[in-house]
Amino acid sequence: MANVVLRNVRKTYAGGVDAIKGVDFEVSDGQFCVLVGPSGCGKSTLLRMVAGLETITSGEIDIGGRVVNEIEPADRDIAMVFQNYALYPHMTVYNNMAYGLRNRGMAKPEIDKRVRDAAQVLEIGPMLDRKPRQLSGGQRQRVAMGRAIVRQPKVFLFDEPLSNLDAKLRIAMRVEIRKLQRRLKTTSIYVTHDQLEAMTLADILVVMNGGVVEQIGKPLDIYQKPATTFVASFIGAPPMNLMPMNESDLKPLLPHGATSAVLGVRPEDLIIATDAAPAGGLELELVVDAIERVGPETFVYGSRTHSSGTPAVGATPGELPPGEVIVRVPGQHAPAIGERIRVTAPRDKLHVFSADGRKRLDG
Repeated sequence: MANVVLRNVRKTYAGGVDAIKGVDFEVSDGQFCVLVGPSGCGKSTLLRMVAGLETITSGEIDIGGRVVNEIEPADRDIAMVFQNYALYPHMTVYNNMAYGLRNRGMAKPEIDKRVRDAAQVLEIGPMLDRKPRQLSGGQRQRVAMGRAIVRQPKVFLFDEPLSNLDAKLRIAMRVEIRKLQRRLKTTSIYVTHDQLEAMTLADILVVMNGGVVEQIGKPLDIYQKPATTFVASFIGAPPMNLMPMNESDLKPLLPHGATSAVLGVRPEDLIIATDAAPAGGLELELVVDAIERVGPETFVYGSRTHSSGTPAVGATPGELPPGEVIVRVPGQHAPAIGERIRVTAPRDKLHVFSADGRKRLDG
């Protein structure tokens, strides 16, 4: 096992296109790190640089105390699980898992032990004599993971390994991957665009956007205190409601000297209310545009026609521009489409960001 350290890592393609713009972070020994972000943000490129499949323009990648910039992928002591499984169709499951070990000249008894031990862990022992075409998508993914496990590497790298599975199987495999990683205690870096997948898997979450790291931290810490409006809107489903403010809007929320900002509030922190907003809190008037019932909860989509903040007793409310607001309501009870409602949120559930969205202003 080993830690992985990236120091000012950059990747520039021909024509001066900067794909990775100076990334720094560390994955401690045994941690499960998830790189998450939208398509094109650079997360897969960064993973391939750790693997040695992409060259580094500048910076350093350190695995287990060894800078690996100039070291071939086969010599980095890593194992990678790909989105498309990359299994040999003419080989049995056993031979797919054993192939890399044979190429390294490992003794047959040790190969057999490793393959069968991994198959037992992954519950694919009865399938060792089958070909990939005889397996389901989930079983193929288990074989791909088994091929990585038998290597007993210092680091596992996962490149969106569940993308080709259906929703139900993705959930099941997500749980299996987390259980397996905790059992093996192998340092792991996992790439996904699915923020729910990222939140449930990660010990440490790295949120990327446009080739840079927006925020690094524990998943719950990032959810509760996003550093930028991008993180606030990307992490969470449905996303955080974001509303521009000027100096007169919720004035006590703004730091001294600020003339504009962005106010954020998560859908679950808004309450459909009949009482006045709590002191220091937020009050919005909405017209209900749409309802989504998703089992144990309902999402209410409303348009702001009038809004006010009551940040402190005696403060003069400001006016927020019209826009859509999402409210998460428990259960199946929801207002009717077209109905006017009033929602409130307490001060400790509000988030304030700089006007450009690049910085959190309220600690």
